[in-house]
Amino acid sequence: MENVTSDFNATPQSSRLHIALFGRRNVGKSSLINAITGQPVALVADVPGTTTDPVRRAMEIAPLGPCLLIDTAGFDDTGSLGEQRTHRTSQVVDHTDLALLVTDGSDLSDEQQWMQLLGERKVPTVVVLNKVDLLDDTTAAVKHVQATLGVEPIAVSASTGRGIDSLIEAIVRAAAPQQANVASLTGGLVHAGDTVLLVMPQDAQAPAGRLILPQVQTIRDLLDHECTVVGCTPSGLSKALAALREPPALIITDSQVFDTVDAVKPATSRLTSFSVLLAAYKGDIGYLADGARAIERLTPASRVLIAEACTHAPLSEDIGRVKIPRLLHARLGNELTVDVKAGHDWPDDLAAYDLIIHCGGCMINTRQMRSRIEQAKAQHVAMTNYGLAIAHLRGILDRITLPNADNR
Repeated sequence: MENVTSDFNATPQSSRLHIALFGRRNVGKSSLINAITGQPVALVADVPGTTTDPVRRAMEIAPLGPCLLIDTAGFDDTGSLGEQRTHRTSQVVDHTDLALLVTDGSDLSDEQQWMQLLGERKVPTVVVLNKVDLLDDTTAAVKHVQATLGVEPIAVSASTGRGIDSLIEAIVRAAAPQQANVASLTGGLVHAGDTVLLVMPQDAQAPAGRLILPQVQTIRDLLDHECTVVGCTPSGLSKALAALREPPALIITDSQVFDTVDAVKPATSRLTSFSVLLAAYKGDIGYLADGARAIERLTPASRVLIAEACTHAPLSEDIGRVKIPRLLHARLGNELTVDVKAGHDWPDDLAAYDLIIHCGGCMINTRQMRSRIEQAKAQHVAMTNYGLAIAHLRGILDRITLPNADNR
């Protein structure tokens, strides 16, 4: 898995509801974030373009729970740097669960284009009419925005606090349907009372005193399902199995030791991996499983993209940069081209690739993962993830348990 650790007391950004603010420069997006959070967390100035790169602020919004507010650069920024900032802003849409389209009502031409974009991307949107304390006729301004954008705006003043409570109520209403459909990481695979064995290598990718994020998330999900959770390292697997009165209902392993676990697991125990669980939790398990089988269609002249959602210093035996390319080259020869992209370095044009092998995606939210999958589908490029690719390369894909994509 990725070189990512987790604080047990902190909700990771990837598990928070992503609420992004979009709007022209100087319409008060940063001030609005400060008003919503009740803290001066975003830099505010009268100079247009104060916010450059997207700025993220974690907070809790009852009853939604952990959220991530994203302050973006104005989508009317100009010049060469402005174009780069605008591009960064447009990229935020790919991982936005809920958009706040902020305007002061003075010019709505850009807002119309963004309403169309957000609609095409199926991003729930709340329109916010800010700076109403400066308007002579708020009612007329609200009607104008509604007539132009087709949505009644929430009238607020970030500077005075007027309407902020109403805005938060609107955010909760807009986000509620999404929160109701939040997936379960292991749902459909386990039942209350099941014993589940986790095989978790504690190597350089899991620094001392920490568990990597997918392990933490899986443990919590299993506890929510009233399961008995037993953990071991690969070297302790045989002893862990012997200590159990009955074989575990399910074994969840790190994908890197799939073959080791498969060789000794009880016949009645189902087998899957943390990465495979993430493939169903955040993506399209059927499409990604088919992508793993597309490895059979690769030739030495093919080109493969290894995509990591996080950015970390490469390790000597890094799964994405070393181990998976090694497996591919062993099968297809060193002529096979393997590119690695990390973090936000995700290509707009995927047509050059015959296959994309993505990490589990524990550091990006579900919307961004699915956006990448939809992009690959639209460009007719096969895509899979680390766990599914390794299972196929080890020859056991058909023997592991694939979660039901309908368990959400």
